[in-house]
Amino acid sequence: MSRTVIFNADDFGAAPGINRGIVRCHSEGLLTSTSLMVDAPAAEEAAALAATQPALAVGLHWDLDGVRAPAVDLGDPVAVRAELERQLAACERLLGRPPTHLDSHHHVHRQPEVEPLAQELAARLGLPLRGTSPVVYVGGFYAQWEPGVDDLSHVSVDALRYVFDHDVHEGWTEIGCHPGYVDADFRSAYREPRETELATLTDPAARALVDAFGLHVASFADAPR
Repeated sequence: MSRTVIFNADDFGAAPGINRGIVRCHSEGLLTSTSLMVDAPAAEEAAALAATQPALAVGLHWDLDGVRAPAVDLGDPVAVRAELERQLAACERLLGRPPTHLDSHHHVHRQPEVEPLAQELAARLGLPLRGTSPVVYVGGFYAQWEPGVDDLSHVSVDALRYVFDHDVHEGWTEIGCHPGYVDADFRSAYREPRETELATLTDPAARALVDAFGLHVASFADAPR
């Protein structure tokens, strides 16, 4: 059985620099998919850029903890369902089509109050939902394993080698990432590592590593439902 990897970038729409970096990672590097934050400041720009990249699969990055969208009381299932539906409708409106996959900022959809509702929507739409679909999520390509402490070695080509060697098994794997250019006014606890991720994912050595491991690169548009 083959090993298929999807490189998926979170936070599409968060800022113009993030959008530019994601598109560059797709056009020049390994990135095949991304997840859109529909209430983020540059969401409309992200959707317009996506329209110029027909091979870029774009999913929905639900925001339920008030990072870009209003915070939702996770203890209120009616409010949670309404917000999931609202953001889904906004995603379809921005893209002009349904998303190719579903996930969430800070993995909030995995919380017990939210997960059954997210699974219900995913099943209704026939879309992969991070953590519950046949595509196994791997989050090890990430530079901040202590709050506020960046370790760029975790987003290097050597880090990818470790992920390929230890975390990518037979079947489908999503490798989560957060590439982008960091604009001066971009606010996030995760800033500088994004440009290192961008450099790694567009490095010819990373593509050579994929080939050396015999991995097949695909997008969420091709993923099993």
